[in-house]
Amino acid sequence: MLGLAACGSGSSDAEEGGAPLSSVTVEGEQGQEPEVAFDGRLDPSAEEVDVLVEGDGETVADGDTVQANWWIGNGFTQEEAQSTYTKKGATQSVELSADVLPFLREAMIGRKVGDRVVMLTSAEKAYGEVGNPTIGIGNKDAVLAVVDILDRSETVPPLDGPQGEEKKPAGWAPTLVEKDGVITGLDFTEAHEPTGELIATTLIKGDGAKVKSGQTLTVDYLGQVYEADKPFDESYSKEPAEFPIGVGQVIAGWDERLVGRTVGSRVILEIPPAKGYGEEGNEQAGITGTDTLFFVVDILAAS
Repeated sequence: MLGLAACGSGSSDAEEGGAPLSSVTVEGEQGQEPEVAFDGRLDPSAEEVDVLVEGDGETVADGDTVQANWWIGNGFTQEEAQSTYTKKGATQSVELSADVLPFLREAMIGRKVGDRVVMLTSAEKAYGEVGNPTIGIGNKDAVLAVVDILDRSETVPPLDGPQGEEKKPAGWAPTLVEKDGVITGLDFTEAHEPTGELIATTLIKGDGAKVKSGQTLTVDYLGQVYEADKPFDESYSKEPAEFPIGVGQVIAGWDERLVGRTVGSRVILEIPPAKGYGEEGNEQAGITGTDTLFFVVDILAAS
């Protein structure tokens, strides 16, 4: 059992507005969902923070991207309001920018990876004037937060384009069509007929970090059905795309062939229907259930 030490609120505060942070007991190991026990309604006017478990990792700075989980309780009803912990051990990726909820920024900036931070604050400071009714936090409630900081990475701006060692592409791959240095399509004249296998070839091997499952990728890409005259989608003429990788948020071919690549890479993917949009295809994009998809992908960042 991990108990909380008193942190600044005396008995007079507790009598006037409710119990202090020291009245709460938290059980469990850092990184696992906590078991929280209340001993009376908490004081919504209190502002208290305690590091319940001290980590020995890197210090978190403003602007860093942090992997974390948190448990939120309503200090008035003494019930759980929100928990990001899952049985599969997934974590939340949070960039500590000005857009992040103030209480999460306060709980993490200046702390270390491995810390478990406990905070008592007001609903207004945590979520704004109306609180957060969607999770059962009223505007006059006290908010208890338990935050586990699991990892961090410095925020690195996305690359402007692929960066690394040029490689000779496999003979099966289509040729890139470019205009003024911008990729506009794929030429299948010299490409092989699809094999039904999920395959990839590297055009540029990036000199950045390896992509890990669960990260958010920033990419430029172009997708085209085998032997089609034009792409069905692309980002080279727009802004780069961002999405989580390796967690089922994109087609399986991307999850399986982009994890493990390095930032800065340019790759071509050949994706059979089973690893793309399946038997239903994607009617909006003009893709049938038998179409093989080809993509060129530039990996510009992973966070």
